[in-house]
Amino acid sequence: MAKKLLVAGMAAVMAMSAVACSNGNNNGSNASPSDAGASPSASESAPASESAPASEAPKDKVTFTFFNGVAGEKDLNTNETTIGKLLEDQTGVNFKIEHLVGDLNTKVGTMIASNTYPDVMIPDAAIEEVLKAGAFIPLDDLIEQYGPNIKRVYGPYFERMRADYGGKIYFLPFGPQVGDYMPDPNINQGAFWVQRRVLKEAGYPQIKTLDEYVKLVEDFVAKHPDEDLTGMVSLTHDWRFFATSNPPMHLAGFPNDGNVMVDVNTLDAKTYAGSDETKRWLKTLNDLNAKGLFDKSSFVDNYDQYIAKLTSHKVVGFFDYGWQIGNAQNVLKDAARKDQTQDDFVYFPLPVTFDGTKDQYLDPPGWTSNRGAGITKSAKDPARIIQYWDNLLKEENQVLKSWGIKGETYEVDDKGRFYRTAEQIAKLDDAFNEKFGFKTYDWDWPQYGTSSTLSDGNALAPGYQPEVFQMSLTEGDKTILEKYGVKTYAEMFDTPEDRPWFPAWSIPKEQGSPQQIWETKKDDLTKKYFPKLVLAKPAEFEGIWAEYQKEFGKLDTAGYETWYKEQIQKVVEVAK
Repeated sequence: MAKKLLVAGMAAVMAMSAVACSNGNNNGSNASPSDAGASPSASESAPASESAPASEAPKDKVTFTFFNGVAGEKDLNTNETTIGKLLEDQTGVNFKIEHLVGDLNTKVGTMIASNTYPDVMIPDAAIEEVLKAGAFIPLDDLIEQYGPNIKRVYGPYFERMRADYGGKIYFLPFGPQVGDYMPDPNINQGAFWVQRRVLKEAGYPQIKTLDEYVKLVEDFVAKHPDEDLTGMVSLTHDWRFFATSNPPMHLAGFPNDGNVMVDVNTLDAKTYAGSDETKRWLKTLNDLNAKGLFDKSSFVDNYDQYIAKLTSHKVVGFFDYGWQIGNAQNVLKDAARKDQTQDDFVYFPLPVTFDGTKDQYLDPPGWTSNRGAGITKSAKDPARIIQYWDNLLKEENQVLKSWGIKGETYEVDDKGRFYRTAEQIAKLDDAFNEKFGFKTYDWDWPQYGTSSTLSDGNALAPGYQPEVFQMSLTEGDKTILEKYGVKTYAEMFDTPEDRPWFPAWSIPKEQGSPQQIWETKKDDLTKKYFPKLVLAKPAEFEGIWAEYQKEFGKLDTAGYETWYKEQIQKVVEVAK
């Protein structure tokens, strides 16, 4: 069944992913980090509510502790938000959410050492350590007794959820596909971005190859010598280094499977960190640097500095994922709504590959199996927590957490189609989304995948609803889309291929396993050598690359690739 739904989803063009900036489910500017694969048809879902769900019988109120292993977010009680308060009225449950401060492994290691945990945990990248420590309780019996909606939404994935964990389910991953597959009209995954004024000045050319993209940037900077422009920047800060190391995979025509490029026919998983594709990408940046067109600070700037540069009007182009630059794009688009001349500085996504071959920037439907929320052995009342999650998965509450309240954050026309007025779209800024709860309930909960549809055919995510997407467009959006003969940004990109294992990076790896060690050593090498390779004098590039290859050759890459192929083959078998 899962396989059939994945194939069916390929009929539509999809815009791509992830750790969202401004709430994409709610204003159409960004999507969540990872949409998930296939699940029940829309006919199996409960009817959508057109207003806030009615409260159930009042229960004694309780507050559970909730640790989220992602840094940089605001700690809060869920009942301090509009959505959270409505859910508390229904269930009596509030969550006190604490986010990561400092190092994830240190924080989780302290919990494991003390054998004391919050009631609920999202351990993020440390999830295997939590599982090995026996910190999560099995959920199977709780789901059977209290989880009819969990079974409806997650049922098609139960076998995959149990596969690596002794036959038990220990956590609920985020975002299984429910109903029909709804493509994202925006680009929230990878692309090579360029200021719109560059394309306008060049006559809106079709840019398909890396060489064409680089020439476009070089020519524009040369024509504007008095503007002190930066040709390209690259994001390298902390865990976001992938924005610099991932492009070779995309330039070669593959989607974001992490450290491997997977052949859809043979299922061979080949690493690319030491490949000719990576060498070609880094040599391109090296050449740009030699011409004074690459920002050397890319290797020392933090994320906030990077975003500030993108909004400065000085950066001509870069590679990144749409979800990661959402804050910058929102600032630029807000300015363009007030002053149409500012639209020149908004960035436009291009599906660039090395040689103009078929691109695979858009994510196929996927299933992220190594991230999720679990109930710990320290939980005071696991049954109340699982009941809360099950209640959240009622379709009326999925409407609440995604669309909000009828008459306040969305409307329904006489045909039952959900939409938003211009006034409603305008008020959905970061402050409103935070207070209302759209930000809190955007991702880190058991929920439908972003590309899901409701039982009445409406999109789960407002940004995916055609009526909302069109309303969210600025005049500049409409102009440039018309110039390229498309109605959505996704139409600029090729249709994604069916990949039941996607994303391969989410296949679980135990801490301390050969695969995890390979990735750690690889990351250390790339962070050490990539700055050297990009910033070196051109004559020194080959020598440094040879040194990097020598060090990379010490890794058991063949073993890593063999393991990955075996895991992918298992997933494909289960997904049939």
